[in-house]
Amino acid sequence: MFRPPLYLILGLLCSIHTPFGLAATKKPPASKPPAASTPAPSTDKLGIAYLSQAPADSPVLPFYLQAPTDRGAQGARLGIVDDNTTGRFTRQTYALKEIQLPSEGDVVVAFKQLVTEGYRHILVDLPGTRVVELSRLPEAQGVLIYNVGSADDSLRSEGCAANLLHLLPSRAMLADALAQYLNKKRWQKIFLAVGPGEGDRLYASAIKRSAQRFGLKVVAEKTWQHSFDERRTPESEVPVFTQGPDHDVLVVADEAGLFGDYLPYRTWSPRPVVGSQGLVPSAWHYTHEMWGALQLQNRFREQTGRTMNDQDYAAWLAVRAIGEAASRTRSVDFDKIKAYFAGAEFSLAGFKGVPLSFRAWDGQLRQPILLASPRSLVAVAPIEGFLHPKNELDTLGYDQPETLCRNRP
Repeated sequence: MFRPPLYLILGLLCSIHTPFGLAATKKPPASKPPAASTPAPSTDKLGIAYLSQAPADSPVLPFYLQAPTDRGAQGARLGIVDDNTTGRFTRQTYALKEIQLPSEGDVVVAFKQLVTEGYRHILVDLPGTRVVELSRLPEAQGVLIYNVGSADDSLRSEGCAANLLHLLPSRAMLADALAQYLNKKRWQKIFLAVGPGEGDRLYASAIKRSAQRFGLKVVAEKTWQHSFDERRTPESEVPVFTQGPDHDVLVVADEAGLFGDYLPYRTWSPRPVVGSQGLVPSAWHYTHEMWGALQLQNRFREQTGRTMNDQDYAAWLAVRAIGEAASRTRSVDFDKIKAYFAGAEFSLAGFKGVPLSFRAWDGQLRQPILLASPRSLVAVAPIEGFLHPKNELDTLGYDQPETLCRNRP
């Protein structure tokens, strides 16, 4: 059963001024002003920073696929609104500082400046290599870095750090969610189509790991090397490319969206398309409306005029996690908030039907994964039947016995 988060309940109470609307007909009794010696109630203030950078080599995409330039930042802004709703009762206020650098900007200098200004909770939407670089700076040792932009599994393994938390699902989590669904459907023979990019290679590696983990078999793997021109069209190229051994499903690894959208309905054999296109595993999807998610969708759309994406959701979760820890501990003290994240009592309402929490072994936020086609939510992983001795969310991604992270207490 959906249990609304605390900030929603408190916001509703704020909107109710008088019982049954009767008190409005009476003048409130005059109250005496407080004595001059009585101090006003103090309010704790907590600053949160958001740091991102424009990519240096963005792929050229059709106009209808252009990514928003304010991804992530809008989610953080909505999180601040929600934190301040709760803060009206806990006498805590939250403020967000945004730094969105151009592709040639110096991320390290900007990060150090934020630390100098006193920010100790810093959200970063950056490539994985830059996140690792920031986490290892001497200035970062008294800071919490919230990764809201990179799905790299290396950040959760060899590149992990005690000051690094991950709100965006890893590629391993996404691939495991997809593999669970394919296992349930008995689509066990995979044709893997891989794009030319580094992210595509990492996505394909995650798919192959998940296939082995959940009893699937990669019967064919091909790398897409074509480009369409007047002589080479999707109708002619895709059937040739997808010829191969008999398979149940075509799994695509095309994170940049260069060719994957051309594959459905053009394959040599009539097969479903899943992965980075077709049926896609993701942290968030605009068709998700269960467990109260519709109100979050509506508030985000009202604020931005667009739908929420994975980075927006991850940034919203990061800000909400900070606010939840501060309200529960009744303190904005950095050490208390950090300790609360690591405790068994921490849980976060993420509109996914179950409480979310951080894994102690790699700093990853446990969360269900949505499996959606372009206009329909198809399933939510963990898929029913995949069990775990402690937490079923740990069937997604690297579990504690599998982790290669050695840099966390």
